[in-house]
Amino acid sequence: MGRAYEVRKASIQKTGAIKAKLYSMYAKEIYLAAKNGGVEIDSNISLKRIVDKAKKDQVPSDIIKRAIDKVSNGVDESYESVRYELFGPGGSTLIVDCLTDNVNRSVSNIRAALNKTNSKLGVSGSVGYMYDNLSIVGFKYSNEEEVLEALIEEGIEIIDIELDDDNVIIYGSPTDLYAIKETIYKKFNITNFEIEEISMLPKDKINLDGENLEDFTKLLSMLDDIEDVSQVYHNVNL
Repeated sequence: MGRAYEVRKASIQKTGAIKAKLYSMYAKEIYLAAKNGGVEIDSNISLKRIVDKAKKDQVPSDIIKRAIDKVSNGVDESYESVRYELFGPGGSTLIVDCLTDNVNRSVSNIRAALNKTNSKLGVSGSVGYMYDNLSIVGFKYSNEEEVLEALIEEGIEIIDIELDDDNVIIYGSPTDLYAIKETIYKKFNITNFEIEEISMLPKDKINLDGENLEDFTKLLSMLDDIEDVSQVYHNVNL
């Protein structure tokens, strides 16, 4: 497969507005994970993953605590995870994940962005088959063969592994994210992971130029401004 992983958040300049949206997104995700699986971080794998990710993105600890305390205090908020599959300009495709308390608002905001960028909403499954749902773990190490042997010894099936600028990057099943991390820690005493994500990666990527590229970058910007949007995956080389 041999694909270097793009770390989108690491390249975003965190302005005040971007931080506010990031914090809001994590607060909702943490609340939902705690509500569904319990408030004890060590016994709730989904909650632990999101909290670890939030800390890595420098989300303040009081925001994390308040989101969990809402569940402990019996606050009842309803959020729904919704996925939209989009056809963008010039043959581009996008998968947009939302975490929202108002689906009508979310789809209305997304349609407004599509109408202004020569894009359209696809039906469920029309785009998703062109992407792989994978867990991705990356860390500083220079020998991917040693890492592969360690994972095989633990019975973890790996989809792909590559060495990219002295970073070993492992692609596996979404359900194996923590098993991969635990193996790397146990075998190599590594605790600092540059990448630890469950993501949607396009099987093929395309290049855009001219008006198509302008419309696509405008679409990304408009989607990023929608508060309910939590993740955007796409197939364009930028």
